[in-house]
Amino acid sequence: MSGVYDKEKIKYYLKNILSISSPTGYTGNIMSYIKKELSNMNASFIETNKGAVIVSIKGKNSDYQRTFSAHVDTLGAMVKEIKSNGALSLTPIGGYMMTAIDGENCTVETLDGKKIGGTVQTIKPSVHISGDEARELKRIPENMEVILDEKVFSKEDTEKLGINVGDFICLDTRTTLTETDFVKSRYLDDKASVAILLYAVEYMIKNQVQLPYTTNFFISNYEEVGHGAKAALPDNTKEFIAVDMGAPGPGQNSSEYAVCICAKDSSGPYDYDLRKNLINLCKKENIPYKIDIYPHYGSDASAALGAGWDIKAALIGPGVFASHAYERTHMDAVLATLDLVIKYSLID
Repeated sequence: MSGVYDKEKIKYYLKNILSISSPTGYTGNIMSYIKKELSNMNASFIETNKGAVIVSIKGKNSDYQRTFSAHVDTLGAMVKEIKSNGALSLTPIGGYMMTAIDGENCTVETLDGKKIGGTVQTIKPSVHISGDEARELKRIPENMEVILDEKVFSKEDTEKLGINVGDFICLDTRTTLTETDFVKSRYLDDKASVAILLYAVEYMIKNQVQLPYTTNFFISNYEEVGHGAKAALPDNTKEFIAVDMGAPGPGQNSSEYAVCICAKDSSGPYDYDLRKNLINLCKKENIPYKIDIYPHYGSDASAALGAGWDIKAALIGPGVFASHAYERTHMDAVLATLDLVIKYSLID
């Protein structure tokens, strides 16, 4: 596969996407980047009222269409309160463990465009002061705060910086691409798959790929809060494939080195025939794959089904270890997922 696809170009997209903060509700900057790249490759796209982007590549049959999705929105937080000492209490965006952000660097983005650095800490961050109370403190939002990288001593000091309730708190991604082709970063869910779809669009346009069905690429921006693909799907979508992530871990069958195909998540089973077609294609084309079930998971495909769209739905993606924390995948999984997306698009 690595000889067929330009791995360095995929990494280029991945690094750029991961460098742009985009917690749910604050995705304008990353969508501007996506639209710029699509324009550079002469892709035809529209923007929905809610800010999602839909790319369409015309096929022989436009009455029966396929739609792939990936989401640019990520986890994050917002300012809930400015405390009397100038620190910030926070409210999380999306579902993650507070232990996953304990001690993490972050940036507060104000309404007037200022970026102010800080660190997420517990309210008892020092064992030299609090001892076992610090160790045993429950990591819940009420016990976490942002300590700003500014000389602030009061609520008024922080307000003078332009910070207010509702400002977004963006966590540092700490993105690292190793020489052994591991990718370590926050928000590989789902920016790894956004990079995959961007490259797939470029590949199809550059190689003038002839598709049997008009194929759409839906870049959504509200997946982490459950309504990313509930509306605005192309009307003739018959098959909807969410390209998100697999979740390797104890008791799971997923792998960081394969495309993971979900049989069932918290919303129930995905379409049997569509799943079987994807698996059979992996077998035929020697694409590394794993089948798995995720009990605490939802996707844009399940959101679309819940909204009443009459579609066959599937969920695939690269295996991402430590999902919703500091995540890791391997380029083998990225390339396997890309290979499945492109080759499935060619199946009549």
